[in-house]
Amino acid sequence: MAEPVYAKRMEDYENAAALEAAVEELFCALPASGRIAGKKVLIKPNLLAKRTPAQAVTTHPAVLAAVLKAVKRRQPASVVVADSAGGLATAGIMKGIYEATGTAGTCREAGVPCWPGGETGERRGNGKIARTFTLIQPVLEAEFIIDLAKFKTHMMTGMTGAVKNLFGCIPGLQKAEWHTRCPDKGPFGEMLIDLLQAVHPDMALVDAVTAMEGDGPNGGRPRPFGLLLAGEDLPGIDLALCGLIGLDPMRVPYLLAAQKRGLCAERFDPALWRGDAPYTPVEDFLLPSSYLGDEGSAGNTDFAQKLPAPLRGLARRAEGLISPHPVIDQKACIGCGRCKEICPQHTIAWHVTKKGGRPKEDPKPRKVARVVAKGCIRCFCCHEVCPVQAIEVRRLALFKKL
Repeated sequence: MAEPVYAKRMEDYENAAALEAAVEELFCALPASGRIAGKKVLIKPNLLAKRTPAQAVTTHPAVLAAVLKAVKRRQPASVVVADSAGGLATAGIMKGIYEATGTAGTCREAGVPCWPGGETGERRGNGKIARTFTLIQPVLEAEFIIDLAKFKTHMMTGMTGAVKNLFGCIPGLQKAEWHTRCPDKGPFGEMLIDLLQAVHPDMALVDAVTAMEGDGPNGGRPRPFGLLLAGEDLPGIDLALCGLIGLDPMRVPYLLAAQKRGLCAERFDPALWRGDAPYTPVEDFLLPSSYLGDEGSAGNTDFAQKLPAPLRGLARRAEGLISPHPVIDQKACIGCGRCKEICPQHTIAWHVTKKGGRPKEDPKPRKVARVVAKGCIRCFCCHEVCPVQAIEVRRLALFKKL
């Protein structure tokens, strides 16, 4: 049964007292928060990469600080903050991410540890795609899980909110293995719902004070959005977010999977919206380029259906040619290798530039990455982890006009 989605208006992160009051009000609205006392609590933020809070890639530390105060006010047995970033997630890499995102400083001030990475374990379930998940140890040890997500667009799934944030419960490069096992959007969405049911978070809050639009979840641009959302029905929260940005929820693979299993409706019912912010869709929110027609906001990734009916079957068979695909800008590439290490299909290769060749500006040969189109499954993991946003998404010119 669909449950309410609670929202609080919050224009920025500057007023700590107002932010703390808003988060406390959201906690009070959720029956689950009454179960925190005496429990081992895990707070799972979105810490995708080593980015500053202003870049809107990760959960803002001011929101985390308010959540920590709300949790500690309810006297848990213990609290830990944990995530596993995209790509390689060693203790050293995670330490750098915790520091750069402001998470480490916030946790030090609250006297709460950040999980350093390391131990993992298995959890068995009864999923449609996945019967067993390897998860980071804090997930396995927690008695109460708070999903503290960041609202962003996403090149593969259209958007990332409460449900997709749980992908960070899978350690490091094992995320790439799941892209290999589920290369198409449909099975990948089913896997995310299997993961939701395996992790079974008790409640979720979404930082949408500043969201990300465009080519998220790493390469988009910050967009003031002015909301904090909370609820116990994670697909329901994401349905609400889709409605706010004009994205058809049934184009989001994990929401389609949830709807087929009877876990959510096809559209958000505004009657379920609670709080001091009206449920008013944003007209000009920029979706990822992989979800656009020309300027469109329909969230349509099925380019074949834009063609005349006689051509649709042929177009679907040629999907690999007409779909958006990642291309590495060799002028911008710094040769760090993060895209190559996370690519689930191993379709990224090293290429040594030549002086006077491509790119012509290179004063001397250097090593850069290049996507080998054959075998690319368009998961956009490379785009997600690139630290300098050197990976762009391209489509055939013909399909930009359809």
